[in-house]
Amino acid sequence: MAKKTQHFVPKGFRFASMYTGIKQDKTRADMTFIASDVPASAAGVFTQNLVCAAPVTLDRSRVPSDKIQAIVVNSGNANACTGERGYNDAVQMASWAAQAVGAPEDAALVMSTGIIGHFLPMDTIQSGIKKIVKKLKSDEKSLIAAAEGILTTDTHYKLFSRQVTLEDGTVVNIAGMAKGAGMIAPNMATFLGVVVTDAVLDGKSAQKLLKKIVHNTFNCITVDGHTSTNDTLLLLANGMAGGENVAKNKDFTTALEEICADLARSIPEDGEGATHLVTLNVKGLKTEADARQIARYVAESPLTKCALYGNDPNWGRIMSSAGYSNVPFDVKKATLHINGFLVFANGAPTDFDAAEVSKSMASNREIVIDLKFGEGRQSCRFWTCDLTTDYVHINADYHT
Repeated sequence: MAKKTQHFVPKGFRFASMYTGIKQDKTRADMTFIASDVPASAAGVFTQNLVCAAPVTLDRSRVPSDKIQAIVVNSGNANACTGERGYNDAVQMASWAAQAVGAPEDAALVMSTGIIGHFLPMDTIQSGIKKIVKKLKSDEKSLIAAAEGILTTDTHYKLFSRQVTLEDGTVVNIAGMAKGAGMIAPNMATFLGVVVTDAVLDGKSAQKLLKKIVHNTFNCITVDGHTSTNDTLLLLANGMAGGENVAKNKDFTTALEEICADLARSIPEDGEGATHLVTLNVKGLKTEADARQIARYVAESPLTKCALYGNDPNWGRIMSSAGYSNVPFDVKKATLHINGFLVFANGAPTDFDAAEVSKSMASNREIVIDLKFGEGRQSCRFWTCDLTTDYVHINADYHT
């Protein structure tokens, strides 16, 4: 029997989720509320899509901050492409959330996910906030419920945590949750996520740290190459654990990056209709940007992703994807391994056993692709998933 994962709950935070009436499916929660007992430092990273949602515009204007006490998240309605009314609705939603926990009206952040181009049902939002704050608790069960309440097409909740002991003996907790399965591309966040910690961390330092960590975690994932209108990652630190400011603490920074990497990896692993998580290790380029560009071209190639779905060690699709990435390289110095099997070297395929490699791909949920070049020493790790018929069915049926 699998061992139950223990989730560490940061001090001074309370969580809740519930069904309020936003979604048609009454069996799944559609609102999550996160409250801090004291004003918390806040940072955020957001979509670079020019067509961005009202909550993104609002939250951008409020972080970094040192006074946030509430985050309210609704699923089922993205409040995107809703104009001035949509922005005003986001402001009102944040105001209700702040008032519900006795905080100033600008001390709350909002996140929305779901159908684009529909106005929020504000009466439902208001009544939902009034009800959900009565359910707020600081236990592990409530933390898990909050992670479940932000989901849309996800098949399971995504929640990871760490506990770190600082040099002065202070124990701090970090917990992160995310949603995302489709409309995922690496361009500043690419999903909805919240990370909370009881460590001492000021808003400006939190913003700088979060932006750095996102570069090697959430900006290294893709499901379908589509950057969403609502992509948001928020970090709250309320300092309730006490101790030193962790802005430059290596153990804390490492733990925070590990949580973000776990969350990032879990998104393509749960990609819409996916049967394989694909880890791409690209090495030997002149710059990190070159390695990242090749990784992204390979990860977003529909032909490559279809081959991976079919457990086909089709080296040609992978190498040709790298070849049209506009990154120069000597093909004779390039090597390609799939699940540890060398399938391409010296500009030509090796004498590998295709059936054996295919069996390895079929028998593993994760497929590892190692692409090595002879141009330099820079590298990039990237995650994606295969492209299946279920992905097409899900997105053909899902109204946006």
